[in-house]
This record gives sequence, C-alpha cells and structure tokens, in this order.
Amino acid sequence: MDVTTLYEAARNAGLLTAVTVAGGPVVHCGFRAPDETVLDGFALSRDYQLDYPAAWLTLAAGDTVEVAGAAYQVRDVRAIGDGTERRASLSQL
Repeated sequence: MDVTTLYEAARNAGLLTAVTVAGGPVVHCGFRAPDETVLDGFALSRDYQLDYPAAWLTLAAGDTVEVAGAAYQVRDVRAIGDGTERRASLSQL
C-alpha cells in the first residue's frame, strides 16, 4: 500500500485535519501539536507539525498555512521514509 492510499483512508475516516495553504485549495493532513521539553526540562513548548503525502501538497519554508482557523508559518520541510511523505514544522503566527 502506498502512502497516498493510506492518507486517503485516514481522510475518509475523518482522522485528518483540513489545511488551507494561502491561495490554494483545502488539503487534509495529519496535524500534530506535541509538547516538547525545553530549557533543560523547566518548560514545555508546542511543536506544531503537518504530515502529508508529497503528491498532495508542496510546502517550503516561509509558506503560510491555516489549520482550524489559526495561521502557521512553515519553518522546515523534511522527507519521511522513502520520500513520498513529508513533515512540515510550523510556528503559530
């Protein structure tokens, strides 16, 4: 099974989040906001991330996306696994 088929199944099951790229269509992605320990364990910080098939979306550092009414700026985009999936690190604006 390829990554696009997996994401389509997740979208159809309602497991993905609608994401709007400035000036573009809505794309469903895996949105995560895990807490990350910073300052030697004295504080927590949110690390916002989007996971998506590379065939569905092209993002680059500096792009702006909207997730659930909140705006985020792409900090970094990395390939996952064999390169057919991407993970974008985000900063909330």
